[in-house]
Amino acid sequence: MVLGNSEGVRTSILKELEKIYDMEVPKSNIITFEIIKLMSEISNFIDREISVAINRKGKVVSVSIGDSTTVEMPLVDVRDKKLSGIKVIHTHPNGNPKLSAVDMSALLKLRLDCIVSIGVLDKNITGFCLGFCSIENDILTSEEIGPIKLEEILEFNYLNKVDYLEDALKKIDEVKEENVERAILVGVDSEESIKELSELAKSCNVEPVANVMQKRDKIDSAYYIGKGKVDEIALLRQVKRANVVIFDDELSGSQVRNLEENIGVKVIDRTTLILDIFARRAKSKEAKIQVELAQLKYRIPRLQGLGSVLSRTGGGIGTRGPGEKKLETDKRHIRERLYDLEKELKRISKTREIQREKRNSGNLPQVSLVGYTNAGKSTLRNLICEIAAPKEYSSKESVFEANMLFATLDVTTRAIRLKNNRLVALTDTVGFIRKLPHSLVESFKSTLEETIYADLLIHVIDSSSETAIAQINAVNSVLEELGAINKNMIVALNKIDKVTDERINELRSYCAEYDVVEISAKEKININELLSEIEAKISSKAKEVEYLIPYDNQKLVAYIHKNSNVEVEEFKENGTYLKVIVDEKTYNKCKEYMIGDF
Repeated sequence: MVLGNSEGVRTSILKELEKIYDMEVPKSNIITFEIIKLMSEISNFIDREISVAINRKGKVVSVSIGDSTTVEMPLVDVRDKKLSGIKVIHTHPNGNPKLSAVDMSALLKLRLDCIVSIGVLDKNITGFCLGFCSIENDILTSEEIGPIKLEEILEFNYLNKVDYLEDALKKIDEVKEENVERAILVGVDSEESIKELSELAKSCNVEPVANVMQKRDKIDSAYYIGKGKVDEIALLRQVKRANVVIFDDELSGSQVRNLEENIGVKVIDRTTLILDIFARRAKSKEAKIQVELAQLKYRIPRLQGLGSVLSRTGGGIGTRGPGEKKLETDKRHIRERLYDLEKELKRISKTREIQREKRNSGNLPQVSLVGYTNAGKSTLRNLICEIAAPKEYSSKESVFEANMLFATLDVTTRAIRLKNNRLVALTDTVGFIRKLPHSLVESFKSTLEETIYADLLIHVIDSSSETAIAQINAVNSVLEELGAINKNMIVALNKIDKVTDERINELRSYCAEYDVVEISAKEKININELLSEIEAKISSKAKEVEYLIPYDNQKLVAYIHKNSNVEVEEFKENGTYLKVIVDEKTYNKCKEYMIGDF
């Protein structure tokens, strides 16, 4: 019986495939020419993958039909410290004989004796690739051989490798499957951009093993980079045993599909990587919604490009081939989820707006920390709060800080008291980065609005970074997109303990249009100077005044308490003495009782 997706396949074809069950394979051989010939001819004719599973005795145990990119694997009994005793041979009707990421994953998960792919295109066999399990540092990993020719696959004695591996398995106390992601990084921009991509990968617990650069005047619409470079990466992937390739730019769905087919492992782009980091770091409900919204907006136009991978459940009357219904269903579900998330985000945004209005009504000047990711904003925020937070807020927790990109995503606002006794609301915002996905900027609009409504921005710069000037430009670009580039701003050159005076002077010169303060948040250098600069720069509409209000007009006292920031209140013989910070409306309403104005 032929398993899998046999819908639309002629009965005569199925009967031909069933003949494979009667074919014997010598124990030491992987497969026979007769089986290869039959599989290849039928796979080419129906343009679908065909898979044959054979046990160690040479008996065919299953024959399956898949679609153009995938095929079901047989049910296998996975045994401890042994291989399954099953080898799987399957066709690739796209002509690419290289084993895919799915193939290698199945090899390890099912502990197959081996897995073989046969490239088939235009009635020709383009080559064979073999995959075997192997042991490295007591970890079960994979090994790929090929592409090789027909004569080599027919003469290959796979039992030698199987016996060697099973002997090695018996000597290991506990066999662990490899779960480390090793990445090849690919870029066409600059070495600095690749270095940043490497840091992003490390933030996702991915180990970069090689960098590939290619200077191109025009991006290839099919492969992003040239076909020759793709083949080079495919070979490098085998040498470095990489299991993921990360591109330093945004890829289309069709580019991802083409690259995965030719390289044989999972391919992701910079945007996917950043979205994954955001998904890991998001803690608050708002941040989680913003990240999911950005992921769905990014994913929906790429569903079509992923091809028939979405058609595994496919088919049915009224659909144009397998998968059309599945694709449309997925798109509808995503649109419905987008609608729900945007509705919830609007509600949260309204709450944030109300909180902001309350802070404004209390005459609290708004100060926002902005800057490139990993510039030291969270460390600086924690230090300022430690130094200047009022006693009633001292029990509040610090935000997470670490030497990694996007360590924190959740926006926090804390009150701090300056030397002149003025209360200020200090907000730590999400970090920026070059090539920040537009979907993220859109989704985090409600969070980034804190910069729009701020009275003062503190642009924190990592002065120790080799690409500090490029980072400054990237932050300014996002601020310009938000409409906050012309805000009152202080530039804080952070990490000065790690750089030379010459480098600091260079950055000072580049930021000459702003007031610059040199600090080190980690070493607590010049933080008081920064606080003094904040105090000097804040241009609040609020005024500090003194009132003496008669006891027969205590309603006005209650009004001042409700709408102002009362710093001192004393009960004198002829009325209530108040020293307060008021807005213009309260100032004019209570003018007749004013006894002092600062």
